[in-house]
Amino acid sequence: MAGEEGRPLRNEPRVHRYDLPDGWTVLAGRTDADNERLSLDIARPDDWWFHVRGMSGSHVLLLARQGLEPDRETLRRAAAIAAWHSKARGGGVVGVSCTRGRYVTKPRGARTGTVSIRRESVIKARPALPEV
Repeated sequence: MAGEEGRPLRNEPRVHRYDLPDGWTVLAGRTDADNERLSLDIARPDDWWFHVRGMSGSHVLLLARQGLEPDRETLRRAAAIAAWHSKARGGGVVGVSCTRGRYVTKPRGARTGTVSIRRESVIKARPALPEV
């Protein structure tokens, strides 16, 4: 994901990357533009998409793995990362929206980084980053 001399390619989203147990990978956008690219261009239909409910924060993807479904703990860890990369970071347990990448769309005329989702479930999570 880099061009000449290690510089990011034009329009390539800048993301935080986290490796979870059992080989799962989580990506979190850094800016509104990065969130939009991550959610609309990078996300595949079977990826899991997360965002803290009711306040601003990063769009977060749990990358799908061929033939595998994440367990409840893996989904909770991804939700905790979404809570961490939001205005809810200093709070307690918060609700995090979760859906598949195929259900994330951009409303016509919406500002950068704004998406709408369908088939949402809510995971309660405390803001946290994975232990290394």
